Amino acid sequence: MQDENKNIIIILLVLALFTGATIELSEGSTIMGVVLFIIAAILISRMELSGTEGLKSSRNLMLIGGFIVAADLIYNYVNSSELGTLDSMVFFLGASLLAMGTGKKDIKQLGEFGFYISFVFTTLYLIFYTFFGVFNIDFLHLFDHYFVLMPTVMIIRLFGIPVEIIATETVILYGAEPMTILIGGPCSGLYSMFLLIGIVAGYSRIERMDVRRSINLLGFAVAIAYIANLIRVLILYITAYLYGMDTMMMVHTHIGWMIFAVTAGGIMYLVNRK
Repeated sequence: MQDENKNIIIILLVLALFTGATIELSEGSTIMGVVLFIIAAILISRMELSGTEGLKSSRNLMLIGGFIVAADLIYNYVNSSELGTLDSMVFFLGASLLAMGTGKKDIKQLGEFGFYISFVFTTLYLIFYTFFGVFNIDFLHLFDHYFVLMPTVMIIRLFGIPVEIIATETVILYGAEPMTILIGGPCSGLYSMFLLIGIVAGYSRIERMDVRRSINLLGFAVAIAYIANLIRVLILYITAYLYGMDTMMMVHTHIGWMIFAVTAGGIMYLVNRK
């Protein structure tokens, strides 16, 4: 039982580190992303794996996973493009299929978990960021304005920090000098919601949870993700006001995945205790 709990903790740490690595590679520091990947790999090697009796490796899954990873890397190399958020999740999907194709129980389970996370994220990303755009559905801008910008501006004004809304997703913060801040894109917090929805989907599938409990957990995860994102945006406001735009941008690069890792890890820890 102690070894099982140890493996659960390691799996959660690997999940948080791997997610952080993909976000760093797509939006932050490449060096930090590589370091997080290496730490995740070291943790995986520390797992005390149970026997592989009754488990069979799947060559087909490994071939599909390898193809997805190679295709994503080749596409970005040929087009000389940087690794974006969607690319990171596609890479994550391929790596998860590779892990699912092994015959090792814990690695296989981690791969299945990763598959649900990356598949759900990729699907939701394509719906909200591609499908909606094709049909000119203005959901993202409205969400950013009414559910992120407006609440955070109301809260930050309570702290006596002068801020003015000048556009749907733009504010001017009056610190040592006026600073124009765009509240959109990653600041919407939708990426974290997509990831947490994927985590809930993976966990409920692996643990064979009933529909009602899965929906309750999903609602809880989305609410926590939304609140955590508001806290992140407030931290960025305060950082910009006290220390300026350069420091805020440095914090912006890393704080997102750190808050997500703590949030996701906390939710999974509470669920596993129950």
